[in-house]
Amino acid sequence: MSTRRRRQSARGSRTGRPLASVLELLGRRWMLRVLWELGVHRLTFRALRARCGGMSPSVLNRRISELRRAGIVEPRPADGYHLTEDGRSLLRALRSIGHWAESRAAASRRPPRARPQPRTR
Repeated sequence: MSTRRRRQSARGSRTGRPLASVLELLGRRWMLRVLWELGVHRLTFRALRARCGGMSPSVLNRRISELRRAGIVEPRPADGYHLTEDGRSLLRALRSIGHWAESRAAASRRPPRARPQPRTR
């Protein structure tokens, strides 16, 4: 019998890679919106729900619970929820991806470059 531990698969991933786990977490409906809002302000449940208009309380409660289990968000009784250091680090990484996406979108709006004509002698 092998003493090596078998790698746990991430939900939705057969590879068990951490990136797959993070992408699966972030891909859940409303998850990124909750992160963006908490990246700007510490918010109570009620204030966070108001900033995420249209989200049901049960969905917000699930998202906060998932983010807490992941160590990304933590509550503070005095002023509501806020991002942990890991949460702030994640938000910085997401902003980098956002900059990359914006540059790709800008590049796709530019007219294509003309191909150089072959030289004739």
